Amino acid sequence: MLPNTGKLAGCTVFITGASRGIGKAIALKAAKDGANIVIAAKTTQTHPKLPGTIYTAAEEIEAAGGRALPCVVDVRDEQQINSAVEKAVEKFGAYTIAKYGMSMCVLGMAEEFRGEIAVNALWPKTAIHTAAMDMLGGSGIESQCRKVEIIADAAYSIFRKPKSFTGNFIIDENILKEEGIKNFDIYAVKPGQPLLPDFFLDEYPDVGIKKMESHGPVPEIKEEKLRPQPKPQRSGPVEETFRIVKDSLSDDVVKATQAIYQFELSGEDGGTWFLDLKNKSGNVGYGEPSDRADVVMSMSTDDFVKMFSGKLKPTMAFMSGKLKIKGNMALAIKLEKLMNQMNSRL
Repeated sequence: MLPNTGKLAGCTVFITGASRGIGKAIALKAAKDGANIVIAAKTTQTHPKLPGTIYTAAEEIEAAGGRALPCVVDVRDEQQINSAVEKAVEKFGAYTIAKYGMSMCVLGMAEEFRGEIAVNALWPKTAIHTAAMDMLGGSGIESQCRKVEIIADAAYSIFRKPKSFTGNFIIDENILKEEGIKNFDIYAVKPGQPLLPDFFLDEYPDVGIKKMESHGPVPEIKEEKLRPQPKPQRSGPVEETFRIVKDSLSDDVVKATQAIYQFELSGEDGGTWFLDLKNKSGNVGYGEPSDRADVVMSMSTDDFVKMFSGKLKPTMAFMSGKLKIKGNMALAIKLEKLMNQMNSRL
């Protein structure tokens, strides 16, 4: 049989015909994860030939580790369906839909107000201890949560960024790591305790993938093999320069250039970056390009920003030795044209 993983913990499942049979079996399976179950069925009194009511099913569901809401529903009656949905929202919330709607608003408004107002989404990587968590998780859940201060610090970090930093979905822990925070125990309600992953992310705490298993009101945590962690987001003048470059890319620019540039930048905010003007509509990013670079350019981060802002002419950089180039010099010269296009926007 398929084992329960805890993936449905905190989710709300609306099941018609859940007082018995297939519907109740689905309800009990989800309840073992700690899910909220809306039992939408007609039977309120025991039938001599059909055992089970919405109330006996509710008792079994809660005994299995879930939360139950029995609702009298005949699916042929629209009013009863609407009433059951309203009761479910009142008791458990239409919360995931709200989160999805928020995400769509971020993407839309970031484009609508680009250059005027920055719009970003901030997500917690782990459960955050609030009154809502006490209600959903029960007594003792706070030991597996972080304090609200981690969200406050992450939001503060976002507020300090320029308005060009927009349309991002940011995870609190990731952005604070970029700020130099290393000790995240200061945010834990009970340092050293395993943390619950946030319900709406596929991200998990660095201590390992956490699977929730229901054993009473407080989910226990099972530690499994680590997943590879994504590359952290970066911020600063170099990242901002590449962001502007990316906004200016087009099929015509890629067609006219046909080269992949790799930048080895020394100094603060340095590292390896790439500018792909060969594939599709072009791309930029932190790290090595997926294809082999045609030109590798080594310089300081300051000189890189100056070159793209027009404060340091590329030809001067070549002559003064500030820029070391490996690869096709003709393709390196082609980059000058793109820099000239960027200068008016930086």
